[in-house]
Amino acid sequence: MLRWGLVLLIAPLLLLMGVYWHEFGSVNECILQGGQYDYQLHECTFAVTMPFVPFAERYPLLVNLSMLAALAGFVLCLIGLYSRRR
Repeated sequence: MLRWGLVLLIAPLLLLMGVYWHEFGSVNECILQGGQYDYQLHECTFAVTMPFVPFAERYPLLVNLSMLAALAGFVLCLIGLYSRRR
């Protein structure tokens, strides 16, 4: 149970950070080129100013499910640490 708890605790958060940093790299490249990043279309534009849309609003299902999975992993880790070994 402890192993599954650790997997559920760490893997979803690594996935969430991977998606975030991948998008952050695209935004950073766009800004360095002098453009504005369109968060809805995931592309760099040079014509108009685009509003900032938070990551949790763009990917609500990914954020919520990864947090729930991490919480479930934490609970499984606690159960695994406090239960007796057979």
